[in-house]
Amino acid sequence: MAKFYEIKNEKIILNIKAQPNSSKNRIAGIYGDAIKINIKAPAVEGAANKELIKFLSKTFKVPKSDIELKGESSKQKRVILPMNEKIKEFIESLEK
Repeated sequence: MAKFYEIKNEKIILNIKAQPNSSKNRIAGIYGDAIKINIKAPAVEGAANKELIKFLSKTFKVPKSDIELKGESSKQKRVILPMNEKIKEFIESLEK
């Protein structure tokens, strides 16, 4: 199985394939070496990126200010989050 994440210094780096203009925000599952996430917002003027950060913040109980996004203009993104229990549980559930 390809690694869709990397852990460095108490932070986790997730490879994300963003799918804008979806009917709802949700984690769709593993897509190659990334996690596919459906986002309601369109890919216009950073709206999908803002929605993605908001969604990840709620899903993993992490402050939005602690989420770093790389690859703003690409569908393939790298998101850096502080590691916490919610994220650990999520990774473990995906790896089963």
